[in-house]
Amino acid sequence: MTSIDLNADLGEGFGRWRLTDDEGLLSVVTSANVACGFHAGDPATMRRVCELAVARGVTVGAQVSYRDLAGFGRRAMDVPSAELAAEVAYQIGALDVFARAAGTRVAYVKPHGARYHRVVRDEAQAAAVVDGVLLAGGALPVLGLPGSRLLELAGRAGLPVVAEAFADRAYTDEGTLVPRGQDGAVVADPDAVVERSVALAVSGAVVARSGARVEVRARSQCVHGDTPGAVELARRVRRRLEASGVRVGAFA
Repeated sequence: MTSIDLNADLGEGFGRWRLTDDEGLLSVVTSANVACGFHAGDPATMRRVCELAVARGVTVGAQVSYRDLAGFGRRAMDVPSAELAAEVAYQIGALDVFARAAGTRVAYVKPHGARYHRVVRDEAQAAAVVDGVLLAGGALPVLGLPGSRLLELAGRAGLPVVAEAFADRAYTDEGTLVPRGQDGAVVADPDAVVERSVALAVSGAVVARSGARVEVRARSQCVHGDTPGAVELARRVRRRLEASGVRVGAFA
């Protein structure tokens, strides 16, 4: 039976401000990419999400970002490699304190936003992320785009690698994501998102923006929590996957 993980970016709030419906999404997803304070998140939010995740049997992962609260981590930054590695390790360590207090551990690492896209091709920054994961200790799996420099270097370093797909994002013919600033980068039609999710899980392919069929073989799919109706859409995706014979379960 085909098995797929559903992950979502959670804990994306700060103080009284909250972007994501953490409680709602944690009733659907199997892995939680928890913001670690650099693009969003604060200690109280990180603690709360870890406790909710444990209560619902959801795996906790660290979503590491540039130090960019004002830009929500979506602005590319040129950060020296040693500093970048230290920031990755710092974020993992901070989240792991709250994960352990809740009765679990950080089980994987996923870059966020501009860093996620930067490490698809940027070898220096990809290597710094890998160095940061190693610095944090343990062979934590790394979640990222198939064919990225990040997954290649993580695999070389002996870290487990997990390929990720996005049913609600447009793809280029090369299998990369269309940048958010371009028209059509986000698939807004809920029915289309559900169909694309099943196609990705069952056939390992997606239709690119050009209309070409692109192979995207992934063990995990991200369901974004910052779109209107995100929780209900995630529920529809999960129901349709399971009705299609796909087992939904965490990879870590």
